[in-house]
Amino acid sequence: MQVNLNKIIFGTSLLLTGLFSNAQTPIRSQAIIQTKINVVAPEEDEMQQMQGNGDGGPRFNFRNMMDGETESVTYIKGDLMKTSLKSESIKMAIYRNQTEKSTTTVVEMMGNVQGYRLTDQEQADMQRMRDSMMAERRKRDSSRTGSMERERKAPTVLFERSNEKRKIAGFECIKGYLITLRFLGQRDTTEIWYTPDVKFDQLRFTGGFSGMPMMGGRDMGLAGTDQVDGFIMQYNMKLPRKRTMSVEVTKLDFNKEISAKELTVPANVEIKPFREMQQMFGGGRGGGRQRFD
Repeated sequence: MQVNLNKIIFGTSLLLTGLFSNAQTPIRSQAIIQTKINVVAPEEDEMQQMQGNGDGGPRFNFRNMMDGETESVTYIKGDLMKTSLKSESIKMAIYRNQTEKSTTTVVEMMGNVQGYRLTDQEQADMQRMRDSMMAERRKRDSSRTGSMERERKAPTVLFERSNEKRKIAGFECIKGYLITLRFLGQRDTTEIWYTPDVKFDQLRFTGGFSGMPMMGGRDMGLAGTDQVDGFIMQYNMKLPRKRTMSVEVTKLDFNKEISAKELTVPANVEIKPFREMQQMFGGGRGGGRQRFD
């Protein structure tokens, strides 16, 4: 029997192409993601907040806003995204319009509702101004030579994948580590669990400070996620002032319809410049990175 080698090669290549195509994870353009966030503060810090700052009231600022447990729901549909955050101290909704390159944050505190809008260009300008002010401060203080070098160099982030697996919200996840190499050999390690079965075009993780304008920077954000082949379902990280934060996705729904109203900033909310939000929370801090890159 004569064997046609060309047909065998051609048929094998088609089979491999089909298997490879089927193995590709589809990019999701719509989803509802429920997330649980827990920020634990050291006991001495909690006592200071309870005692107040001398005016009879408890201490509260933007950095303490996420302390305790916070529920988060993220809605994604095309180029629009909304993240709702709810805790004992605050309710917040963050609307992202990727087409317009803008983020609008609606905050509800003590019965007052206010919106604040920030474009990507404004955010970049604010970050440049912040960097310039930091550079001038370093020039005036010659005793901070070591600190100058630390602040000038961006840390390197390495990703390490383990063989450990477990299910989170019904998806099989792989354990990994994001290792940040800082000044003078300092290392910060963030444990993550990710699933290769879920991918979004521009969203790699949710929860924490990731969606808040000017709050996803070097100290608060989750860096190095571009090296992770999948969506991060859980992570545990250290925060400034001896805090720790755990974030876990509790539910992913790709089928439920999301209305246009859900993703639209309410018309009755007054929208102000983002700088006024910074002033309300005492200036805030962060490196200017958002969830969308």
